[in-house]
Amino acid sequence: MKRESYGTAMARNKGSKPQAMKERAARTAAAVAPNSALATGPAGAPKKRVGVLQFMREVRAEARRITWTTPRETWITSVFVGIMVVLAAVFLQLVDLFLGWSLSLVLKFANGG
Repeated sequence: MKRESYGTAMARNKGSKPQAMKERAARTAAAVAPNSALATGPAGAPKKRVGVLQFMREVRAEARRITWTTPRETWITSVFVGIMVVLAAVFLQLVDLFLGWSLSLVLKFANGG
C-alpha cells in the first residue's frame, strides 16, 4: 500500500472542504467572541452552564477529533526547523559581519583614515 505524502494527505482531508472550513471559522468566531450572536443561541440568551461530567465528556469527544501527526511527519518537521534555524543563524552572522565591517570602514574615514 502506497502512503501519500504529507501535503497530499492534508489536501484530501475531509475537513478541508469549503463548507467544513466555513463551519470551523464560525465555531472559532463564536469561541473568540463569546458575546456574539453565534455564541448566545437563537433567542440571544447566554449559553447554559454545564456540569463537570458533561464538560469532561465534551473534552473527551473533542480530543478524539484531534488529528495527531505521525512520527515520520514529526521527524520531517523537526529536521526542517533545525535546518531553518541554522540558515537563519548563518544569515544573521553574515549580516552582522557586513555591518561591523562597514561601520569600521565609516569610522576609519571619520578619523581621517
